Amino acid sequence: MDSEVPGIEINPPLLNSANPWATTHRDLEALFKCPSLGAITTRTALLNGFKHDAAVHQYTFFDTVTHAPNEDLKNVKDEETSSLNTLGYSPYLLREYLSYIKALSDDLSEPSTKLIIVSVTGSPDEVAECYRLVADHSKVVKMPLAVEINLSCPNIPNAPPPAYSGDMLMLYLKALREIISGGEIPRIPFGLKTPPYTHAGQFEAIVAALRSQGAPCPVTFLTATNTLGSCLVLSDIDSQAGGPKLPGPGIGGMAGAALHPLALGNVATMRNMLDQAAETKDVKIIGIGGVEDASGYKRMKSVGACAVGVGTALGRKGLKVFEEIETGLKGEL
Repeated sequence: MDSEVPGIEINPPLLNSANPWATTHRDLEALFKCPSLGAITTRTALLNGFKHDAAVHQYTFFDTVTHAPNEDLKNVKDEETSSLNTLGYSPYLLREYLSYIKALSDDLSEPSTKLIIVSVTGSPDEVAECYRLVADHSKVVKMPLAVEINLSCPNIPNAPPPAYSGDMLMLYLKALREIISGGEIPRIPFGLKTPPYTHAGQFEAIVAALRSQGAPCPVTFLTATNTLGSCLVLSDIDSQAGGPKLPGPGIGGMAGAALHPLALGNVATMRNMLDQAAETKDVKIIGIGGVEDASGYKRMKSVGACAVGVGTALGRKGLKVFEEIETGLKGEL
C-alpha cells in the first residue's frame, strides 16, 4: 500500500455513529447541516441492500436501572438511556447513499471541510468494491469522504462479526490492499468498526492484524465500539404480556448508557496497545458507546478518542443532543 496514509480531520470532534437515525436522505441532510458536528456517518450499507423486515428488525429503549423497556418510541422517558436492537444494515443500497451525498454536495456554494464517513459492509471482495465506489465518488463532491468498514454487527444470522477473528480481519485487509495498490482510484481514508472486545486475546488479534500491514498501518482509524450482542430486555414478567420486548427470542445488540463502561475500556485498551508500535501509533480511534452529554464526551476523549460518536442518544433526543454536548463543554469543542 502507499506509504502516505490519508488522515481524517473532524472539527469539532463530534459526530453520529452509523445507526437507524442516519438512514434516509433527510436524516443525512439534517446531520450534515448541524453546526455542532465535524463529521457525519451514514447507516451501514451493502452493495445490494439489506432486506429489512419490520416484524423482525426492531429496536427499543430501556431503563438501565430497572431494565423496564420503553412502551412508546414516540415518547422516550429520560431514564430510558440504553437501547436494544435486532436491526441489521440499511435497506438502501450503497449507490443510493452516494446519490444522497452528491445531492448534499450540489447544494453547497463552496467546498466543505465536514467529513462524511460512508459505513459499508459485505464480504472482503464486496467491501473492496464499496471502497472503490466511494473513492471514485470523492472526485465529484465538495466534501471529504472516508469509508468505515463495519465488521461488528451482532444481528446477522450465520454471520458472526468478522472483527472477532484475526484470520477474517486479514482477508479484509488483503482485499483492500489489492484494490488500493492498483493506483487507479483516489486514496481516501478507511477505518474498521469493531465490536466490543471482552478479553485480551480479542484485542491482541486486531492489533496483530493491523501491525502485520507494515509501517505505517494503512488503516486510518478504528470506530469503537458497536453494540454488544446476545442481550435481552424483558417486558413485565408479572403480566400475561411478559417475555422478550423485541420479536422472537428478543436477543439483540445493546447500546447506550449500559454499554458506556465497556466502550471506554475498549478505547483505552486499544489506544494503549496501538501506541506501543510504530506501525499502529498513528491509527486514530473514534469513540462510541453511551455518550449523551458533555461528561460522557469528556470521558471518551480522556481515554484516547480523537473524536466522539453518538448513537442511542440521537435516537432518544434527536439532533438537540449535539447542541447539548457542545453547550455543556462551554466552548471546549
